[in-house]
Amino acid sequence: MKKYFKVDAWNIVEDNFMEEKNKISESIFSIGNGYMGQRGNFEEDYSGLTLKGTYMAGIYYPDRTRVGWWKNGYPKYFAKVLNSTNWIGIKVNVNGKCFDISRCKIESFKRVLNMREGYLYRQVIATFKDGERIKLETKRFVSIVSKEIGAIKYSITPLNFSGEISFFPYLDGDVRNADANYGEKFWSEVSKGIRKNEAHLLIKTKKLDFYLCSCMKYYIVSESKKHKLRYKEASKEKFVGSKIKLWLKEEEEVSLFKYVSNVTSRDFKIEELINKGKEILDSAVKKGFDSLLYEQAKAWINKWEKSDIVIEDDLEAQQAIRYNIFQLNQTYTGEDSRLNIGPKGFTGEKYGGGTYWDTEAYCLPFYLATQGKEVARNLLLYRYNQLEKAKENAKKIGLKKGALYPMVTMNGEECHNEWEITFEEIHRNGAIAYAIYNYVNYTGDKEYLKRYGIEVLVELSRFWEERVNFSCDKNKYVILGVTGPNEYENNVNNNWYTNRIAAWTLEYTIEILEEFKSYSALKVKEKEVNKWKHIVENMYYPIDKNLGIFLQQDGYLDKEQLTVKDIPKEELPINQKWSWDRILRSCFIKQADVLQGLYFFQHLYDIDTIRRNFEFYEPKTVHESSLSPCIHSILACKLKKIDKAYELYLRTARLDLDNYNNDTNDGCHITSMAGTWMAVVQGFGGFYIRKDLIFLDPIVPDNWRGFSFNVMFREKLIKVKVDKNFIEVKNEGENAINIIIKGKTYNLEGGKTVIHK
Repeated sequence: MKKYFKVDAWNIVEDNFMEEKNKISESIFSIGNGYMGQRGNFEEDYSGLTLKGTYMAGIYYPDRTRVGWWKNGYPKYFAKVLNSTNWIGIKVNVNGKCFDISRCKIESFKRVLNMREGYLYRQVIATFKDGERIKLETKRFVSIVSKEIGAIKYSITPLNFSGEISFFPYLDGDVRNADANYGEKFWSEVSKGIRKNEAHLLIKTKKLDFYLCSCMKYYIVSESKKHKLRYKEASKEKFVGSKIKLWLKEEEEVSLFKYVSNVTSRDFKIEELINKGKEILDSAVKKGFDSLLYEQAKAWINKWEKSDIVIEDDLEAQQAIRYNIFQLNQTYTGEDSRLNIGPKGFTGEKYGGGTYWDTEAYCLPFYLATQGKEVARNLLLYRYNQLEKAKENAKKIGLKKGALYPMVTMNGEECHNEWEITFEEIHRNGAIAYAIYNYVNYTGDKEYLKRYGIEVLVELSRFWEERVNFSCDKNKYVILGVTGPNEYENNVNNNWYTNRIAAWTLEYTIEILEEFKSYSALKVKEKEVNKWKHIVENMYYPIDKNLGIFLQQDGYLDKEQLTVKDIPKEELPINQKWSWDRILRSCFIKQADVLQGLYFFQHLYDIDTIRRNFEFYEPKTVHESSLSPCIHSILACKLKKIDKAYELYLRTARLDLDNYNNDTNDGCHITSMAGTWMAVVQGFGGFYIRKDLIFLDPIVPDNWRGFSFNVMFREKLIKVKVDKNFIEVKNEGENAINIIIKGKTYNLEGGKTVIHK
């Protein structure tokens, strides 16, 4: 596969502009800070292929559900993160002609995402049809220190002429979502104001009344001291800006510094928004662009200290893992328990920006190990705070008790409108239960379990109790009419993964109830617990004794048993080339399903069981879900299939950079990026926690000289370096930890290092 972006350890570099790839580049060059985000759009006008995108965390719109045939239980709306005020806009005219690189001859082009320091840089030399040559240089970032602030340095130099250059910085709230069902616009203007070099725009959503106030200030700096600036103010509905004209000499550079604050009614009273926005903006302007950029770099270096992964002698793998970690740190900071992680983060609109089971199954381990307990705890509190809505969701599908967490949500209500997902992909409940277990196992935070987690577990167990039914034919409990993680199988009976995680949830809930003796406080009756025990002991699991495997669901072996190698290359990916009917009739698997369960519960199964299932299912998996390759890579590491593990790691790590699935144009796969981290740390690193002990069993791919990673464990920073000949672990905390490296136990004191050979 030919690499479009230059391979570099700390930067993503595009050094040749290709308009047909611009939407992909806009996704890749997205920037964010957990509070807001921006696709890598150009500041100036651009008439080529583009997907404009500016997003504010927590602001969404309940777009009405649009289906051909309404079924009882459908959510009334599909929530979507909104494209919000375009704050980066700067129109540029050169001798009266609009600067638009799609209408110019591009002599040179470079776009760079600096991941180490957290900013986006661009340099262009372009020639107009009339022969004027200009150099453009820009630098842009959203602050991770002052979350409401975005800043731009935008510089123009006329290279072969003296002439008139005009800048027109603006705020544009007259935006729309590309995926709006009916092409609507979702914002209304409340107020605006402009005076010379400053402006504000206050808009509100047409439903739910989210308010967004954007405030702008800008300054012109050039080599000449003689420019007399005259501002021409301009406004129209949901738009405000001002225009400045300058006469520049040949080779004279002029820079526009644009500062913007974005504040919302989620954080401030509506009547305070304009003043708060101006106050925050003035503070940033007082610091100046260079100081803001310096503190940005310093803050990012601090983030890298905790979360960086170093891979030696494999630049593609190194760039990929850093890019994924960078985007994860841009997407979620854990400061606000009302927020969660959308599959596309701040990079695009697809999937609506809502919360999926991806958070609990894939993202939680990354934030647990790199950000500490409080950040991960907020991800779980997000679900706890929506428990009452989850109970309502269970009732909406006809159950009398228990909680069904939504497949997709913004506020706890279900807002996914595909029936085979909304009604049937109920395994998501199990991922939430597993996340509680994972968090407590990792942090030892029993106080969370007592105050919040146990209540969630009880309601999840009540759901499973009612959702199963007893089969007289099998003399077992069964779960009918489901879709597992593998969405290429719909409305199946006894999906192995769903049955397994349902029984495990009941088992874990019983264990915690016994530990805390919390029956009475939660009004859990002994009769209920006895029923749960009976379900656990009598759950049905489809298996094939001849093959020694768990069957994905009843009847799976009735399908023609082929492998991915049997599919002609021109028919891949099948989700873009085959009819849905053909996919459903095939044996091909979208993502890990049985193997997802074996990943979660690998400590409960022997290595031969894992191997038989892996060798049966992996060749049938097309990995057309971004969440699939990382799970296979981790299990391949456990089985010491190093080449397969590396192949699948690279696929998940460079999924967006190399556009593996031909879908990066609509946004990056943020939640699967956490799976990339898992593939290195849990897969190649062999890192896991069991009963308060750290276990390490690393392997090194053939083309790596070694690798290193950092993890936070019980408030201690642990640094791990893996070489082909030794393993080095440093405990940077104050207290000792127990660690087992390849079966050998070490007591590692605070500040000390151990080397295992």
